[in-house]
Amino acid sequence: MKDFPCTLWLTGLSAAGKTTLALALADSLAASDVICQILDGDVVRQELSRDLGFSKEDRSENIRRVANRCRQLNDAGTWAIAALISPYREDRGLARQTVGKARFFEVYLATSLADCEARDPKALYRRARAGEIANFTGISDPYEVPLIPELSFDTNRQSLNECVAATLEWLELNDFRVKRCD
Repeated sequence: MKDFPCTLWLTGLSAAGKTTLALALADSLAASDVICQILDGDVVRQELSRDLGFSKEDRSENIRRVANRCRQLNDAGTWAIAALISPYREDRGLARQTVGKARFFEVYLATSLADCEARDPKALYRRARAGEIANFTGISDPYEVPLIPELSFDTNRQSLNECVAATLEWLELNDFRVKRCD
């Protein structure tokens, strides 16, 4: 069994499915009476990091703030699910150190750039390709793929239910109920 409560750090390109998976995981944990908080990238940018832009330095500061919040939540007995692009390996490594190696689990949503662009629910990729958005991860800014994530999913090939079940199994939460996402 993993140390509990912990932080699930969901990373991947925009439109890879991070928020969708975070919500489904939180629902499954809540169905088993586990207290959980989601730190979604878009929401974090409106609240905790509203003063930051998208430069490398600002992205790093955003990750630092979220990692600190995750550690605080875990220390208070609450699970944290961070759903952030978090494009730089070094920042994710520092987040792991901040939260604590025994409580930090990196989940890489390995959905391809082509698949994410095809989804493009907010038309961000289209706008980035047109030059309307600077520093857009995967287009004008890099995304550094995790070298050894605890889990990796391609949400274009694996169903949401499969991703949730695999995560709970990996966490050794076999008694938890997977809330169906159909």
